[in-house]
Amino acid sequence: MTSDTPAAGVDKESKIQTILIVEDDDAIGDFLTRFLEQETSCKVIYVTDATQALEVVASIKPNLFILDYRLPGINGLELYDRLHAMKELETVPALMISANSPGQKAVKERQITFIPKPFELDLLIKSIEKIFAQQED
Repeated sequence: MTSDTPAAGVDKESKIQTILIVEDDDAIGDFLTRFLEQETSCKVIYVTDATQALEVVASIKPNLFILDYRLPGINGLELYDRLHAMKELETVPALMISANSPGQKAVKERQITFIPKPFELDLLIKSIEKIFAQQED
């Protein structure tokens, strides 16, 4: 494997999946990170903007993106499009959480799971489990 090829997001021995959270609100991002680390067996990486997300995926291939729609610089849909334009990330699913809807058409076209803020934490966990179950099929 070359240094410019992202490492797999799943540890081959332990099957740990990696979630990349991109959320510009530190309180929400920190909370989601702690919550998901406690409630799932996933490794969670949290960044606050698109630039950091693009830097992370240069070395790690997550199994799931959790994106806020309203991000500084570019929105979550634009970030999703940039991430999916990369051959090694084109099949990584995304879950978008936001108080501002990007529109049903945009979400459906990209096959993004959308959860409006505020949301129940059970819904978040169930959505993540459903996405991972679909990956196994």
